[in-house]
Amino acid sequence: MLDTSFKEQLKGIFASLESDYLLDIAVTDSHESKNELLELLGDVAECSGKVTLKIASGEGLQFALVKDSVPTGITFRGVPNGHEFTSLLLAILNSDGKGKNFPDEFIVNRVKALKGPIRLTTYVSLTCTNCPDIVQALNMMTVLNPSISHEMVDGAINQEEVDALKLQGVPTVFADGVQIHVGRGELSDLLAKLEEKYGSDTSVSEKTVKNYDVVVVGGGPAGASAAIYSARKGLKVALLAERVGGQVKETLGIENLISTSKTTGEVLANNLKKHMEDYPIDIFEHRKVEHVEVDGANKQIFVAGGELFVSSVLIIATGASWRKLNVPGETEYIGRGVAFCPHCDGPFYKGKHVAVVGGGNSGIEAAIDLAGICSKVTVLEFMDTLKADQVLQDKVRSLPNVEIFTSRQSLEVVGNGEKVVGLKIKDRVSEQESVIDLDGIFVQIGLAPNSGVFKDLVDATRSGEIAIDTHCRTNIPGIYAAGDVTIVPFKQIIIAMGEGAKASLSAFEDRMRGLLG
Repeated sequence: MLDTSFKEQLKGIFASLESDYLLDIAVTDSHESKNELLELLGDVAECSGKVTLKIASGEGLQFALVKDSVPTGITFRGVPNGHEFTSLLLAILNSDGKGKNFPDEFIVNRVKALKGPIRLTTYVSLTCTNCPDIVQALNMMTVLNPSISHEMVDGAINQEEVDALKLQGVPTVFADGVQIHVGRGELSDLLAKLEEKYGSDTSVSEKTVKNYDVVVVGGGPAGASAAIYSARKGLKVALLAERVGGQVKETLGIENLISTSKTTGEVLANNLKKHMEDYPIDIFEHRKVEHVEVDGANKQIFVAGGELFVSSVLIIATGASWRKLNVPGETEYIGRGVAFCPHCDGPFYKGKHVAVVGGGNSGIEAAIDLAGICSKVTVLEFMDTLKADQVLQDKVRSLPNVEIFTSRQSLEVVGNGEKVVGLKIKDRVSEQESVIDLDGIFVQIGLAPNSGVFKDLVDATRSGEIAIDTHCRTNIPGIYAAGDVTIVPFKQIIIAMGEGAKASLSAFEDRMRGLLG
């Protein structure tokens, strides 16, 4: 299953393993995926004398990771290929105390402080690009805290279980049988949810104060640019982010970043981090800012878990997130028919009728992707014309199972208590209301600024975009904003990078002129 060149790479990766690992397999003899699993894990074991297999008959298909004869608490119920193969490798490396996905000491201590026992289960699709982030984060938490256990479940080969739970979105995380998370997420979100549900054995509420010349909040293109430009001025810089890369990581293909003809969001996010690591920038990932206070010239940035960052300069570059319809029924049916990622959740709707709400580039791209999976795709656009690029419009109109309606307003997500069964809409021309019978709804109506923590501190528009002048200054001296979180038009990566640089240079200029107090 693994080619020769990849096996050689894997041998190098496993060369530093210190402990002995057993992949403890239990599988029904007649299981259709048995041979695929045994071949994959056999190839993995061939790459290191530290990894062995144990095969036994069992119900279903699963394997547990055992370290030096002691169970790690990590289980895979499925064949971890595709996007999840990295999750298997990292589970082994993390158990050995290795792997670049380990957080810093502050976050590690928060994970270790979680009260247990905690039994976590994550349902995934092997085509989902968001699922590995969740699986790897929870596996890492399991390694750090022995009172946590975690199993990954491939929904495709455990379909009866998925149907019984009425799942229509991935990743979906259960904690001791209670659903706590659906969709894309960050370690900071998962950790906060577990702290709220289970509590912590030790208090981390005592403030840890860190002082900097510049604090950048946000790890996307704008935030990375602001941090790099500030560090190049010789300033002491901290960057706080839930994840480096931000919204960019969800972009599969990028073809309009000038000088780079084609790349992916994942590659660009990694390059942003590598570039920042060339400078003395303190990067604090998995951080969620709770609130900000202004104390004279100082800005006090309070972070979940008890950290306090103090700086005379705050640059807000928190970007934007997928906008919701904000209609009745939407929140109740997220993960049960309401979805935001066609790449992740599209396979759940094979042969079914879905709607895509939104006629911009993201909406039409989603419709094109879903048309290859679903029996029928209905595109609903609020305006009287589609806003997508003409090449995308031409493509979608050529597909026989796609219908397009403009001037349609979404009024209500209709469900039967278990899942979505329709969408109530209004024809904005005739004012006539109707319900479209549907199996799923993919919301693709653009982005909403991530400004909630800041919009009561600085001036913002009704929609939440932070108001700035031509130099990225807000109405509060020493607070700047850049990128998609602001009023700057055209939410593009290249524009966000430029705005981040502009914010940094403006802050430096104000410092030199003595305007920061």
